[in-house]
Amino acid sequence: MSVHQPADEFPAFFDQAPVLRVHDALAQFLGAAAGGVITYRYVDAVRLAGHSCPTVAGAYLMVVKGLGHLYADGQLPERGGIEVMMAEGREDGATGVVAAVATLLTGAAPETGFAGIGPAHRFGRRNLLRFDVPMRGVLALRRRDSGQAVQVALDASIAPFGDEMRALMPRAVAGAAHEQELARFAQLWQARVKTMLVDEVNHPQLVQVMPFDESLQA
Repeated sequence: MSVHQPADEFPAFFDQAPVLRVHDALAQFLGAAAGGVITYRYVDAVRLAGHSCPTVAGAYLMVVKGLGHLYADGQLPERGGIEVMMAEGREDGATGVVAAVATLLTGAAPETGFAGIGPAHRFGRRNLLRFDVPMRGVLALRRRDSGQAVQVALDASIAPFGDEMRALMPRAVAGAAHEQELARFAQLWQARVKTMLVDEVNHPQLVQVMPFDESLQA
């Protein structure tokens, strides 16, 4: 007997963030999604990370916009057919969080990823995610079929915290804020995420997509 569970409650603006539709040949092969088409929304990245922050939002936007440049004219990105390269090491800063979001959306995985099916390792995703790759951006995306690649940079200063948040954050981080302050902290935190995902999502400096040639980066 199933037990009814209340629905998750997320900020309403999550539904206003860009949506990514991809084709996943493995999902089609195994009957997981009709036609292999999967739709990802920002809330999927939030569920993966367990939180919503400028890093998660930035990672989501970088991958979505980068794929938009690689797959034009309405063509669906091929999940599992994309390599992801990270500029920094896997233990540096928030690189792991950004890489996890990239894996969610592209299927690209490190050495722990899916090895594939059968002797030919069909649909394999292992070793499609690499770290410490020299580049100007935060990450790079490359199509395995055509070799076309882009690197993507993020400038979150387009959506800065205001004076109220800068005054409140030290108390919240130190565990000294009272209940009302913590509620306000959470509100202001998500307000910045909303600025990135909705209000300034098309700002030309927020997410910058550039050509990428790994052979020229060393």
